[in-house]
Amino acid sequence: MRTRFFFIILILPAFLTSCLKDVSPSDALTTDNLTSTVTGMKNALNGAYALFKDHMDFAGGKDDNNMYLRQYFQMNDFASDDIVCGQTTTDAFYYSFSLAHTPTQTNSRFFWYVSYKIISDANTVLAAAAKIENPGDEIKQMIGECYFLRAWATLGLARFYAKPYTQDPGAPGVILRTSISDPSSKARSTVAETYAQIISDAEMAASLMNTSRGVQYASKEAAYALLSRTFLYEDNTDSTTYYSNLVINSGRFTLETATGYPSMFANATSSTETIFCIAFTTVDDYKKASIASMIYTDGTSGWGEEFATTSLRDTMSAFADKDVRWNYIVPFKDADGNVTKKNGIEMYMIGKFSGQGNSPTLSSPILFRLAEMYLNRAEAAAKAGNTTAALADVNMIRKNRGLEAAQYSAVPAGKTILDVVLKERRIELAFEGHRAFDVYRNKLAMNRTYWGYHLPGLKESDINLSVLPTNYDNMIINWDNTKTIYYIPIDEMQTNTLCTQNP
Repeated sequence: MRTRFFFIILILPAFLTSCLKDVSPSDALTTDNLTSTVTGMKNALNGAYALFKDHMDFAGGKDDNNMYLRQYFQMNDFASDDIVCGQTTTDAFYYSFSLAHTPTQTNSRFFWYVSYKIISDANTVLAAAAKIENPGDEIKQMIGECYFLRAWATLGLARFYAKPYTQDPGAPGVILRTSISDPSSKARSTVAETYAQIISDAEMAASLMNTSRGVQYASKEAAYALLSRTFLYEDNTDSTTYYSNLVINSGRFTLETATGYPSMFANATSSTETIFCIAFTTVDDYKKASIASMIYTDGTSGWGEEFATTSLRDTMSAFADKDVRWNYIVPFKDADGNVTKKNGIEMYMIGKFSGQGNSPTLSSPILFRLAEMYLNRAEAAAKAGNTTAALADVNMIRKNRGLEAAQYSAVPAGKTILDVVLKERRIELAFEGHRAFDVYRNKLAMNRTYWGYHLPGLKESDINLSVLPTNYDNMIINWDNTKTIYYIPIDEMQTNTLCTQNP
């Protein structure tokens, strides 16, 4: 896909005198160079999908570390309590660990740019499709996919650059771009307006998509899954349940069993649980520039600099001998069988983005899967006071992860039903880009009281793994900390006079 549709990625506009990238909507396909035929639209739409995994020239050159999905997962999970940093570094991803964000950090700038390029390309295909009289089912499907891609990209932007809806729906959201005629200078919509647009686009997508091109493309059920997630983020329990049910009861997907789960992520395109993924091939195995490269190594592949935290491992510890989700936490051991340390931090590698075609650096990242729908429904039930339904959905997950003999019959003493659901959600969806947002949208604090180089000023000689660290910044991150969201990138601030910056 990368090479086949490379022709649609146009020459980038001239750099500003400051060498910062102009990210105005002009950097896009145009209806003049887009053929209004089934083949032309399909080629252009497939090119929009390719933006999820392409390396592109940006800010004066090409950096193999710049890729939409790599930034999406790192900017989410490196800011959570699931992944620990094994060293300090000048790489931009370190800002997610340290919370020392800047408007000029490259990973955020690239993610913003590519997100709006996906939106812009979708808008251009929609503009071309509007000229087709009486479109058939195949064209309607592709139009629906464009609405889905616009909704997905907008939600991704809202998660990084705006407060969660549950904190303040009136706060600044993101810049909504719904037409190729949008002016380059445009103000940010509110969070509520942003979510309303996402929902509108996803509903339109679901109404138009009635065929399937495979799980590597959007589908009606993928749109339902996006709506389930979006309404969950709004704390709209009825709509979350409704759309979760549409996916669960569609008959298209089944939960992987304890037998199939350990290989699910290496075989994402054929998994019974996958709703939507981005398909990578051996041509797309980026080795040390892959998503897996920072969190996994077999000794020769990747960098292996970030690891599963003691916090997550402690959360999972009760059933380490039975829970098959431990398969994705791989201790890197020395010749004597001891877990190796990197700068004093134990190297528990993360394997969810490894194993496709037996490559340690290749996978087809899953963006929606059935387990999330059960967990979305469980959280909605918990917040609606329906403990029985919430426990039933949590137990459905546990039964299929090797814990059939460890079902919940009641809420454990000292816990709430929401505690139970969020704990299961953390374990099941670990490293998939959910954890930090799940914490903050529920107005909880992130507890990062464990050894790692997110702690400012840490030296290896300070580390004593037998006790917890004390007296460091960045251990407890409250939900209202302004650093839980990223700055609007400087590119946008310099070219869009109406855009306001995050505090």
